[in-house]
Amino acid sequence: MSGLNRELEGLLSFEGEACGVDGCGPVGGERDMAALRDAEQGGAAQVGQAAAGAKPARPILPGATIGVLGGGQLGRMLAHAGSRMGYRFVALDPTPDAPCGQTAEQIVAGYADRDAARELARRSDVITYEFENVDADVAAMLETESYVPQGSALLHTTQHRLREKRAIEAAGARVAPYAEIASLADLQEAVARLGLPAVLKTATGGYDGKGQWVLRGTDELAPAWDEASRAGTELVLEKFIDFEREISVIAARRLSGEIRTFPPAENIHVRNILHLSIVPARVPDAVIAEAERLAVSIAETLGAVGLIAVEMFVAKDGTLYVNELAPRPHNSGHYTMEACRTSQFEQHIRAICDLPLGDTSLLSPVVMGNILGEHVGPLLDWMQTHDAEADRLGVAPKIHLYGKAEAKTGRKMGHVNVLAADTAAALAWINESTIWRV
Repeated sequence: MSGLNRELEGLLSFEGEACGVDGCGPVGGERDMAALRDAEQGGAAQVGQAAAGAKPARPILPGATIGVLGGGQLGRMLAHAGSRMGYRFVALDPTPDAPCGQTAEQIVAGYADRDAARELARRSDVITYEFENVDADVAAMLETESYVPQGSALLHTTQHRLREKRAIEAAGARVAPYAEIASLADLQEAVARLGLPAVLKTATGGYDGKGQWVLRGTDELAPAWDEASRAGTELVLEKFIDFEREISVIAARRLSGEIRTFPPAENIHVRNILHLSIVPARVPDAVIAEAERLAVSIAETLGAVGLIAVEMFVAKDGTLYVNELAPRPHNSGHYTMEACRTSQFEQHIRAICDLPLGDTSLLSPVVMGNILGEHVGPLLDWMQTHDAEADRLGVAPKIHLYGKAEAKTGRKMGHVNVLAADTAAALAWINESTIWRV
């Protein structure tokens, strides 16, 4: 631990141990896993996420070093926010000069490299992860050798769709009807029971539509099974929800139990990749309140520490179905960087360091638009000219580029937060812009 952190701790002289959701005192990683297993079996167990070998739970103060498993854009934006607060950062990522490595120290190694993970632990006061496909076994190892307040149990759960669905149900939330698929016969039986259309998904891996097969007719079952079964992982079939909108709520929970949610975002996808996040979401107030309640329940039940993004479908009758969880900063939360009193990245730092959480109030209506590889050229052209349309509509586009070396088609290279008096003006500017016309 850094000298400055020790001095600040001494000056503030925090006493006592942190309180988890089910009482005070240190919480063991083995108990975490048992509680999550209970939750998967249908219980509403509340899970503390402090590591088995963790340091005594005390606020981690500025001057400390935060280690990040993953060096992508989320780690980069965490480092930007945390550096302003006085923290140092070191990332572990296999890609030299990764986005986070451009703003922090970087250990260049694979996520399963245990020696590199131990080096990360040696150089860090606290460790977090910036995406959920890091090696859960390495995260579990780090729990015993360093301080990983997020723990590995929730990571283990969210890396597997079936475990995740059972945990969501244990938190009292609704998911789309589903079935575990181990054979073509299973698939045929599940389709007969759940109906079509349906979506066949790999239980592990997959993002931005990868590892998913939309089934609309019975003649598609055998080809989909043949292709999906080659993925080498378990499969799950989900009934297709005829939804009106997709929304997400990001909740933050600190180790001592405080929880805050950010305003729900309405999300629009193009080719299974997030295109726009609209805030305030264009849904009734009752839906917003219920979405926030579900996000809090999930964060509490799973004992999340840091951020957890809860993606939901809004059915035409207003019913909410939880689709996925992400125990980290989330693409649909990028709007918070200019539009909220506290960004999701600062909030994550506060939560894992067990500092009081920041105000999540919305300062301005906003629409976030993702910049993919094919949009980078038009964006750079736009940046060199005066934008009369922005003046006319009264909007303020804020640019964030991630420093990735190669602008591949479909690859997330950055985003634009369009601040406006209302979301209609922001959407009008996006529709008029040449950036997304490729």
